[in-house]
Formats: sequence, structure tokens, C-alpha cells
Amino acid sequence: MNIMHIIPGSGGSFYCGNCLRDAKYVEAMRKSDHMVRKLPMYLPLFADEHDLSREVPVFYGAISIYLKQLFPIFRKAPSWVDSALNSKPMLKLASKFAGSTRAKGLEEMTVSMLLGEEGQQKDELQRMVDWIVENCDPDVIHLSNALLLGLAQQLSERLKVPVVCSLQDEDVWVDVMKPSARDSVWKLMSNKAEYVSSFISVSEFYAEVMKEKMEIPDQKLSTVHIGVDPADYTFKPVSEKKRNIGYVSRMCHGNGLDILVDAFILLKKKEEFEDVGMVLTGGSTGDDRKYISDIKGKIREHGLQEQVEFHEDFEEEGLKEYFEKVSMVSVPVRNGEAFGIYLLECMASGIPVVQPDLGAFPEIINLTDGGVIYKSNTPEALAESLESLLTNSEELDRLSRTGREGVNKHFNIDVQANNMIALYERVIQANLGVQVETAN
Repeated sequence: MNIMHIIPGSGGSFYCGNCLRDAKYVEAMRKSDHMVRKLPMYLPLFADEHDLSREVPVFYGAISIYLKQLFPIFRKAPSWVDSALNSKPMLKLASKFAGSTRAKGLEEMTVSMLLGEEGQQKDELQRMVDWIVENCDPDVIHLSNALLLGLAQQLSERLKVPVVCSLQDEDVWVDVMKPSARDSVWKLMSNKAEYVSSFISVSEFYAEVMKEKMEIPDQKLSTVHIGVDPADYTFKPVSEKKRNIGYVSRMCHGNGLDILVDAFILLKKKEEFEDVGMVLTGGSTGDDRKYISDIKGKIREHGLQEQVEFHEDFEEEGLKEYFEKVSMVSVPVRNGEAFGIYLLECMASGIPVVQPDLGAFPEIINLTDGGVIYKSNTPEALAESLESLLTNSEELDRLSRTGREGVNKHFNIDVQANNMIALYERVIQANLGVQVETAN
């Protein structure tokens, strides 16, 4: 099977769960002897991304489309200007800009992108589809998220193949927009769903969210969980580690880093936790600079700077080194998440997780038995849950082992990739049946 994944990148400036999800699926399906090609959009997927090459052009380069949206003169710029703006160094630089990974201020561009052939990026859409037609022969095209649905009509009509679309955290992007733009975006996404053969949610929880927001019919909606390969992670029992609390995600207000820091400060007021430290990783964007500065100021104010480490490298080997340092992890996301691949990475490494009763967190932890859920997402409630585990080494060790087993049983990437391949086969067969019926 020839599979094409169209994936927007983050440029490696922060821990991007969607980028990791797509990269792990591609890698697993390639091991199954399927031809899988990644087509990055906007930015490289990771800091050391190899998919930006002469063989695979950059489409919808972040700097180029931003300038064209704001300044019409750039829409008539010669091709060499686009090439310069879409060079790898420029795109890596763009990933650090404040506006490159947030919705506020980009409402008009989001609407324009969803308009597809009627939007300001119609020439770029044409260029992308022309390149795919000339250089690829996909059996199915997989869009990374519903914000890319502006591509669906041209892809399905010109290539005559089914388009499928993952669903993960689109609401996090859309619902912070001003009301008029938010309503337009949800309506456009719902309308563009016509050109998608199947939507694939990363969790049962999020399937219900998007079913309501986009009015997706049951027959077009499936759930395929995210997966990881446990063999990629070194299991180390918690009993062999220092008592360090970890955080691994983008360091921002929405992901609740301040909630964890406040909980840590509460813990450190008790003598029995004098040895407990905290290790934070996940990177940030320009938008997060003041937030992180305030966090560091609060840590200094309480005299805890020597007991808090900011672990800078969160890709591959750097992440493995991070997992060696922590005995439990909490990412107290304020509104929950559609999934949270970092949970799987932690549990596969033998690290129990402590999460609020929000989003898909209960779904994941109930399946793995690799952590605990606390009810109210406050520093006090989180501190209480952390304290409960820190003072119960037997339970912490049990969760360390059952979490690893649970990931292998329920969230093994090879199993989930096979589920995805089976879905591709179904939509391809259905598409062939429609073509035969149309021809007759």
C-alpha cells in the first residue's frame, strides 16, 4: 500500500505530541513493508528533521504564507523569494516566533486555509497537489488534523483516492479564537468533512467531542489510539531512582506547569519531602517566555532553585536521559487533552503518571493502570496525590510495572498501526466500489 501522511510540524522548539504521533505511525507502517511518505507543512517536524530535502519541497512554508496573508505584495513575489523564506534555517527560526504555534492573531489565516481553493493560499494548494500528482501515486492520503481540511477536496478529486483525517486537540486551537472566527472555523471544518472518507479520533473521549462539534456521522468516525514501541524505552524500576517529580510537555499556561510548581512548593514545606526534586522538560515558544520567567521567579522566591532542574534536550536521547531522572510525572493540563502521548512514553519507561480527571486522561490510565487520577485540578489536590504516592513506595513500584505492561498490551504502536492499516484498506475498497458504481 502507498500511504501519504501530510503533517504540520512544530520545528522542534517544544514537545509536540501530534508530531510524535504521526512520526511513530509512519515508522511502524514502514516496518510492515508499506510505502509511507511524510509531507511536512509549515515547519520541520523536529529540530533535526530529515524530511526537508530537495526531493520533498516545503509546502505552505510558515513565513511565506504568513507574509502573503498579511501583505498582498508577497503573493506576486518571484519564486526565489519563496525558496529563501522556505529554507530550513528560516523555518527553524520561524518555529521560535511567538505567533507560529498559537491561534490568536491567526484567525484569518486559519479560515483562509480551510477555504482551500477559495482561500488566499490557493496557489500553494495547487502547487502541492500538482507535485503529488507528478511525483507520488498514493492509495490513501492521511491528513494529520482537521485544520488541514481545506486540502481535502482537491486531493480527493484530483488523485481519485480516499482522504482520511486524524482528530486530536483541534478544539484547543479553535476555541480560543474570537467568537466570530471560532464559529466560522467550526462550520468550515464541518462542511469540508464531505470530502473525507473517514475521521480517526485518538481516543473515545475525543471522538464524542468532535462528533458533536463537527456533526460527524457515526459511520465516518473511528477511534485508533496512539501507540509507542515499548522496546524504544528503557524500563527502570522507580525503586532505583531518586524521588524526583517530572513534567514533560510544552511549558505553557494551558498545560498547567504553574499548577505543578505550586504543588511542589506545597510539598516542600514538609520535612519528609526534603529530598524530593523536580525535573521539567518540553521546551516552549516565544509566547511562553514571560510565563516561564515568572515560574522561575516563583521557584527562586521559595529558595528551591537548587532542587528544580530544567532539562533542555527533550528529543530522542535527551528524552531517555530525562526519564532516568524522574520517578513520577504530572502534566496538569487545564482543560484536559484528546490524548497525551507523553503518558505512554513515561509509562513505557516505568514512570507512573498523576493526571487530573479531564479529557482522555482517565481513559488512558484506566486501560494501563499506570498512574492515578485526581479530581480537582488545583495545586492542593495535585500535591495530595503526589504525597500519597511518595509515601507509598509499594504502590509506586506496582504502578511502575503495571503501567509498562498496560502500554504494551493496549497502546503498542505495531498493534495500533495494524488497526490504522485495516482502516485504510476499508476506505480504499469503499472508494473503489464508488468508482465502479459511478462508471456504471
